[in-house]
Amino acid sequence: MPENDRKPSLRFKGFNDAWEQYKLKQVTVYKNGKGHEHLQSDIGDYELINLNSISIDGGLKPSGRFVSYSDDTLSKDDLVMVLSDVAHGDLLGRVALIPENNKYVLNQRVALLRSNGVLNPNYLYYIINNNQNYFKLQGAGSSQLNISKDSVENFSFLAPNSHEQSDLTLFFDKIDNLITLHQRKYDKLVSVKKALLDKMFPENGNDVPKVRFKGFTDAWEQCKFGKVADTKRGLTYKPTDVVNNGIRVLRSSNIYEDYFEQREDDVFVTQDAINIEYVKSGDILITSANGSSRLVGKHAIIDNIVDNTAVHGGFMLLARTKYPHFLNASMSSKWYEKFINLYVAGGNGAIGNLSKTNLDKYDIQVPSDSEKFKIGELFRSVDSLITLHQRKHEKLQNIKKALLSKMFA
Repeated sequence: MPENDRKPSLRFKGFNDAWEQYKLKQVTVYKNGKGHEHLQSDIGDYELINLNSISIDGGLKPSGRFVSYSDDTLSKDDLVMVLSDVAHGDLLGRVALIPENNKYVLNQRVALLRSNGVLNPNYLYYIINNNQNYFKLQGAGSSQLNISKDSVENFSFLAPNSHEQSDLTLFFDKIDNLITLHQRKYDKLVSVKKALLDKMFPENGNDVPKVRFKGFTDAWEQCKFGKVADTKRGLTYKPTDVVNNGIRVLRSSNIYEDYFEQREDDVFVTQDAINIEYVKSGDILITSANGSSRLVGKHAIIDNIVDNTAVHGGFMLLARTKYPHFLNASMSSKWYEKFINLYVAGGNGAIGNLSKTNLDKYDIQVPSDSEKFKIGELFRSVDSLITLHQRKHEKLQNIKKALLSKMFA
């Protein structure tokens, strides 16, 4: 391999040498995990590392499974790799680093890769996670993909000297820490929102919530959803109506997690195809039909949309109301979950469907307008913080991905 091909396109100042080529079998000791079916439980001294322990971003998460005895525990900075996953599974070949000695035991279908001292284990972690395409291509099987020991050990890659390895891993560790920080803030806010939803909306036949703002004591009123919001069916259009630039058609993909986003792959149709009202900022976009029934009913408040530039598609509903942040929060509470479970059909290949008529006729509870406003403003603030940390997390992941492609040869 020519020397220039053994150098990354972006480097820290002071490093110019070509990188050396290695195979994993030269720099690690490989070992397969063992089955612990008859020994594992939900308590014990040693946590099992299994297929559920390694997240899509290469982090280690609790498996919830333990054993009380083992003479073969893992060591700090051991690498553990997923060897088996469903077809096209995203976890195949993923690795994570063990954070401390003698607390973890390796289960089956996960492999140990222990550095033999030639290369920094943190560097190996980044180089493997940066070359996931190699491991996915090694997966053999139909419904279940498996990677062999030979495929893992014959993975070939480049590495710099120990000083550059150290600088690279410290740099990416800082990025990972920032990513983890925003993920934890996001997770905490999601938990806070769930707790607030449980306490600030009545349930189990009650007409008052457990927690209220000071000064509000009146019972909530029961009424039909259709009395609180004006729901509208979406646009049905033909393939011949689709154009490169025109009126944006909002679909299920425009609802990401719990927030609304305009996407580069949005569909646009000609002005002549529009026979419904345009959406407005503050409208609630609802998925009413989807091949995946679990996605039916997801919702988000449309924001930052220019007037007269977008409509909602035929598999969507729109809810327009004076207090959208209250109603959107209400639709994340227990009554809506119950409604979805009762009325949304789907499964076994059928398209899940949420009926406008059923939604309009469903009984919900609402407070006075002033209490709607207060509750709505609270959840608007919480949702803004959740969205902020979610987007920062995604931005940092994209920055990390771009840097990995330039800073590893």
